Parts: sequence; structure tokens; C-alpha cells
Amino acid sequence: MQGLQQLIAFAETVKHGSFAAAARKLGTAPSTLAKAVVRLEDSLGVKLFHRTTRQVRPTADGERLFERCRRVLEEVEALQSEAAGTRSAPAGLLRVDLPIVYGRRVLLPVLARLLERHPALQLDLRLHDSYTDLIRDGIDLAVRVGTLSDSRLVARRFSEQALLLCASPGYLREHGVPRTIDDLARHQAVVHRLPTSGRLRSWVFASGGTRRELDPPSRVQVNDGEGTVHSACLGLGLVQVPDYMVADEIASGRLVEVLSSSRAPAEPISIVYPSGRLVPPRVRVVIDALLTLGDTTASLSPAPGQ
Repeated sequence: MQGLQQLIAFAETVKHGSFAAAARKLGTAPSTLAKAVVRLEDSLGVKLFHRTTRQVRPTADGERLFERCRRVLEEVEALQSEAAGTRSAPAGLLRVDLPIVYGRRVLLPVLARLLERHPALQLDLRLHDSYTDLIRDGIDLAVRVGTLSDSRLVARRFSEQALLLCASPGYLREHGVPRTIDDLARHQAVVHRLPTSGRLRSWVFASGGTRRELDPPSRVQVNDGEGTVHSACLGLGLVQVPDYMVADEIASGRLVEVLSSSRAPAEPISIVYPSGRLVPPRVRVVIDALLTLGDTTASLSPAPGQ
């Protein structure tokens, strides 16, 4: 137990950047914490921190130890939670990766309700469209779109994303309604430039039972999903985006779906988290909420042509 207490002292000091802040978190004296870290350094034979009068910063050895011991401490926490069973309420810091627009529009309301129900739960939310390494970056849970290939992760599909081709009524009155995929060569497009790679996102369709990709002619390129939708509402061209991004615009008549019979098969949306670990209550409660959300939204998703 003494070794475990030393690891806790070390990990909290890394997280908070000083012995004083870590001591406040643990409810002990800074000197007690500093002595525990010194004993850990002596037992390991390495220097774990660069120390100044105002803060401490982990050395390279300290950073490597922190990555290892953080996983160990999370396993200990999960074991305690599992042993406590239903008596253990979700608590602690939850680190979550979410796609930007889907996170804002669909998932943030779910997480807000969870925080209301569980006052001891804290949220470290990262909104971006790149794929981070969950294990390396210490992420508890992520939501990802598409097929997943990392065997170190558990993936649970809870929803799906359909790509809709849309345009404003004004654009369609001026340029006509495309009836086939080949008709798109005579139209203008607003295309999404992927922020991470700078590549223009191809449009995807189902044609004769096969997947067909198209790089449409475009006058407007936007590196923001919501900006892409707004450009289409202004009549600048056709746009292909996920269904949840244009649900309000279609319902209000600001955008109209075209070529619905050529929609590509929907892509899965999955919850992912590191495999080989017990799932602590703070992660379990989010998984359960998202699985319930998937059951709800599945019945609301429009079918092609509706």
C-alpha cells in the first residue's frame, strides 16, 4: 500500500503541476506529498521531476512512469467500483473525444443531462475530427464515425450517419433538379475541405449496387461543416453532408434533398474505449446513455425518398 500511495502522490503532482495543488486535491500537506515522491524516486533510482520554487515538471522518466501508473491507478479505481457494485456513483474526471459538429449538436445535450444527474462527474471534452490515440493520450472514451481498425479498442455501434445531397430551393429553381449522378457534372458544388489533411472530401453514392465516388466541380470550398451547410442555404451550390447537419434546414424548407435513391449506405457511429480494462462507472454511464440515444434516433432517421 505504501508503494501505491507513492504512485498516487506522484500522479496527482503531475496532473496539478505542483505539490501544493496536488496536496489540496488529496487533503494532505505538501511536504508529505513531496516526501512520498522523494521516496519513490529513491526506490526507482531515477529523477521524476524538474523542481522550481513555483512548480514541478516531469522528466522524461517521469512522463513514462506517469503514462504507466495512470493506467494502473485507473484499473485500481475500476476494481474498487466493481467491488462496490451499484453503490458506486459515477464520479471523477471523464476524458472524451467527440467529432465537432456531431458532438455539439447531438452529444453535448446528452452529456449535459448526465452532469446534472451526477454532480461528482467532471468532463474533459475534446471536440475535433482527427483520430487521436486513446491509449497514448489517456482518453476514456471516444465517438467515431466509420469502420474502425484499432484492435486495442472496444467498439460499440450505437447510431449511423447517412450522407444527404442537398441544395436550396432557389438554387434548384435556377439550375434545375439533378435526376442522375451524371447530371451533377452540370451543377456547382460546395465541398468540404478536411481541416486535418487539406484534402477535398469526395461525394459518395450508391450506383447499381456499388459504391461510387465523385469529385464534383466546385466554386466554393469550406473547411467547416456548418459553414458548408450555410453556404448551401445561400444558394451557392449542392452540398453532401451527414443527415444530422441538415435536419433542421430540411425540416424548415431551407434545403431540399435530391438524388435520395442514390444515397450511399449509412456509416456506423460507434463508442470506442480501450480494451482489456474494467469499465469504471463514469465511463459506463456515458456508454449506457449513448446506447439509449441510438435506440431513440434510429426510429427517427428518414429513409431514402422520405
